[in-house]
Amino acid sequence: MPQAEHFDVLILGSGQGGKLLAWHLGNAGKKVAVVERRWVGGSCPAVACLPTKNELWSAHVAHLVRDAARFGTTVDGVTVDMRKVRARKQDMIEREIAFHLQAYKQSGAQLIMGNGRFVAPKTIEVALNEGGMRLLAGEEVIVNVGSHALIPDIPGLRDARPLTHIEALELDEVPPHLIVLGGGYTGIEMAQTYLRFGSRVTVIEPGPQIMGREDADVAEEIRRLMSSEGIEVLVNSTPLGIRGLSGDVVALRTRTDAGERNIEGSHLLVATGRVANTADIGLEEAGIALDPRGFIRVNERLETTAAGVWAIGECAGSPQFTHVSVDDFRIVRDNMAGGNRRTDDRIVPNVMFTDPPLAHVGLSEREARDRGILVRIARLPMRNVLRTEATDETEGFMKVLVGSNDDRILGFTMIGADAGEVMGIIQTAMLAGLRYATLRDAVFVHLTVAEGLGPLFANVSARSA
Repeated sequence: MPQAEHFDVLILGSGQGGKLLAWHLGNAGKKVAVVERRWVGGSCPAVACLPTKNELWSAHVAHLVRDAARFGTTVDGVTVDMRKVRARKQDMIEREIAFHLQAYKQSGAQLIMGNGRFVAPKTIEVALNEGGMRLLAGEEVIVNVGSHALIPDIPGLRDARPLTHIEALELDEVPPHLIVLGGGYTGIEMAQTYLRFGSRVTVIEPGPQIMGREDADVAEEIRRLMSSEGIEVLVNSTPLGIRGLSGDVVALRTRTDAGERNIEGSHLLVATGRVANTADIGLEEAGIALDPRGFIRVNERLETTAAGVWAIGECAGSPQFTHVSVDDFRIVRDNMAGGNRRTDDRIVPNVMFTDPPLAHVGLSEREARDRGILVRIARLPMRNVLRTEATDETEGFMKVLVGSNDDRILGFTMIGADAGEVMGIIQTAMLAGLRYATLRDAVFVHLTVAEGLGPLFANVSARSA
C-alpha cells in the first residue's frame, strides 16, 4: 500500500456542494483534495440539471415554431435535427468543464480523477482513471457521492438496456415511440421534451397519480396538460414484464384498471427514483453508518456517525435538488468553522421545468392535513392573470395556503408561465415573515405574471375568529 498523502480536507465526489466547499477552503489556504470518478463538476453540469434544461429548451423552441401560425407567423416545414440538439448541449458542457477546471486551478484545490474507496477512517484509496493508485488521508472528510437512477426489479427490464436520463440526453435521433417508466419530475420533463421533438410518448405510472408527492389537483392538472399535448399517461399501471431491446423494439406488458395491456415502443426510459451511491465505497471501514434506505445517516448539522466526517447532497438524504446541495455546502462550511447551522429550519422550493412549469414552496394541502395544521386556501386560475391574455399562456393555476389562526403564508403552488420566478417572491415573503396582506396590497408591475398575486391573496377568506 502506498504512503498516505495528508490533506486538511478530503472530499469524495465533486457534486455541487462538495466542489463549492473545495474552492472555498482552497481559497482560504487549506490543502484540499477532491476525488471524482467521472464527471468534472459532478452530475449537474454534465448529465443532469443543465443538460436536461438545455435540451428541454431546444424542444420548447421546436414547439413554438410549430405553433407559430397561431401568433401570426407562418413557417413551412419544421424538423428537429437531434445531432444539432446534442451538439448544442455538448458545447455547453464543454464550457462548464473549462469553468470548473479553472476554478480548481485558482483555488488550489486538487481534483483527482479516479474511483475512491475508504480503507480506514478518514482514509481513501483512489484507483486513478489514468492508472495507478493514490492513498489520501484528511483531517476532515466530506462525502458527496450523489445518487443514480433506480432500475426496478421488473422481469426483462435490465436485459432491455433501458435509457436513464443520462442516455436519453445522448440520443442523436428522435425515438419513434418513447415509453417512460415513472411519472415523477424527471419522467414528465423528458416525456414532454421528446414529444415536442416529435416522438410518440407513453408514460407508465404504477401509482394512482403522476407526481405522487403533489396534491391531487396539481397532479391532475399536469396530467391534463400532458394529455392535451398528446402524451398518453397511464396511472395505476403496474409493469409485469418487458421484452426486446431499447433503441430497437421493446414491448412492455402492464396491468391497468382495464386489464392487462401490451405496449410496443422503440425506446424505454426509466425514471422511477434514485439510489444513493453508497454501495462498495468502504463506508463501514470508515465508521460511516447508513439509514434503512441506503443513504448516509447524518444529523441536522450534516455530521455522519464518524467524527470529523460530513456528508452533503443526495447521498446524505437531502432533497434531490442542486440548490439544496448548495445550502448543504453553506451549512458544512459554517459548522466546520464553529457555527451551528442546521437543515431542519430551511424552506426548500422546487420547480419542474415543464411548459408550463410547476413550482412549489412550503406546505402542500396534504402535508397541512397530515400535520393537523388548519389553513385557509385560495386559488386563482392563470386565465385570470391579465398577462396570459396577451401571451395565450392561460393554462394552470396558483394556490396559496395561509394559516387559519394567523396570516402567515404557509405554502404556495403554481402551474403556469414563470412559475419559478413568481414562487421566488412567495419564498422571500415567507423567509421575511410577511403576512399575506402585504402581498395582497402590493403594487406589482402591469403586465407581469406576478401581478396575479394580488387577486390570488384577495381570495383568502377572512379569519373566522
